Amino acid sequence: MSTSDPTASPTTFDLERRVDCAESTLHTTRSAVVALGSNLGNRLETLQGAVDALADTPGIRITAVSAVFETEALGGPGEQPNYFNAVAVLRTSLPPRDLLDRANAVEDAFGRVREVRWGARTLDVDILSYEGVTSDDPVLLLPHPRAHERAFVLAPWQDADPAAEVPGQGPVGALLDVLVGQPGQVVWRREDIQLRLPE
Repeated sequence: MSTSDPTASPTTFDLERRVDCAESTLHTTRSAVVALGSNLGNRLETLQGAVDALADTPGIRITAVSAVFETEALGGPGEQPNYFNAVAVLRTSLPPRDLLDRANAVEDAFGRVREVRWGARTLDVDILSYEGVTSDDPVLLLPHPRAHERAFVLAPWQDADPAAEVPGQGPVGALLDVLVGQPGQVVWRREDIQLRLPE
């Protein structure tokens, strides 16, 4: 007796194998590194909220969070408040574009406005690297094309993962050593405040 109900049709071995492959892919995770920055409003509360929002995302597990580093604003309009910067190291099953969509959604949730290039912002969430992936797509360049030139990125990244490397550029620590003392590359670690790693 035939039926149009696909759940009642015999399942072939090939279909079972393909479903099993898809299932295993869903549970395959890769490492990714995300930079967080804020220079408007309650900067610490915003960074912690971003960490919590990322941790609450299905397919993301935060494995390390850096200390908070403070820096002067570089570029853009003058007289901006100083930034608080941090880095989160993730394990994720989300593809890079989905991770970017989530990062943008978190920015939007904290009132990020994109009107002035390099202007002050409540929250900045940038993907620095994604394990095994390089991309020259203008929407998502991987690894981040300027990460190796920014002490405010490298200092928290090294704190979160001392053995980290910027793909194609070298160890984070060595890259940071080159920048120390250069104009516009001053960062200082805030020992009086910290971010909590979600449980």
